[in-house]
Amino acid sequence: MFLDHDAFEALVVAELDELPDDMVDGLDNVVFVVEDRPEDGSLDTLGLYDGIALTERDRYGYGELPDRIILYREPLLAACADVEELREEIHVTLVHEIAHFYGIDDAELHRLGWD
Repeated sequence: MFLDHDAFEALVVAELDELPDDMVDGLDNVVFVVEDRPEDGSLDTLGLYDGIALTERDRYGYGELPDRIILYREPLLAACADVEELREEIHVTLVHEIAHFYGIDDAELHRLGWD
């Protein structure tokens, strides 16, 4: 499957709009970014939370660089057979990375069925 950067980003924005308000309302100073691949060039990583989880912040003030939630276009495309599957995988990846912002680790996500 192939989608150019703009079409993929439009899917990400659409899936963000579908997330529950109580999940996204607390996302303070977070930007969402689409990149082609992770730095190591692999197709194994679908997304990444790049920041300090809320549960680990001792102080967070004005002027801090925003945390980033990165979705990797090529790995997500490689993992999906069609657009519907891609939408679902983008949704799951967004929820997964947003959970890391809130301090929920991979073990808890697995227990909750979000892996």
